[in-house]
Amino acid sequence: MSQNKRLAAFRGAVCVENTAESITENVCLMCRELFSRNKIKAEDIVSLQFTITDDITVLNPATALRRGNPGLDVTQVPLFCAQEAKIDGMMPKVVRALLTTYVEVPAGAESFERHNVYLNGAEKLRPDWGAKIKVAPQNE
Repeated sequence: MSQNKRLAAFRGAVCVENTAESITENVCLMCRELFSRNKIKAEDIVSLQFTITDDITVLNPATALRRGNPGLDVTQVPLFCAQEAKIDGMMPKVVRALLTTYVEVPAGAESFERHNVYLNGAEKLRPDWGAKIKVAPQNE
């Protein structure tokens, strides 16, 4: 691994309808955006974890990602899915993602830009993350 790489985590969320088509289309869109905006390579991904609200019952987002077109070959990426804790007043029909990956940090850079992705109504979950977040590299 390059000395200019560090472990980072990225967040994403997307609202879906409870249909296989909607889940596949929107999960793949969210992941394509996470991958492209953050210049992620498949070989650098450690894992991708999903949570879903309890009203999503027709398809696991990990299965949807493998069946769809996420923009990268994810056949070797460890995927995991769990049900989101049920909280009164929570937003319905949401798939959340936590991507753990190595990212390239420019030599001499004090930080890098992190682009979290919230789509299709999920922007309401983290309006503060609509802006770019700078993360300082770890000291080695």
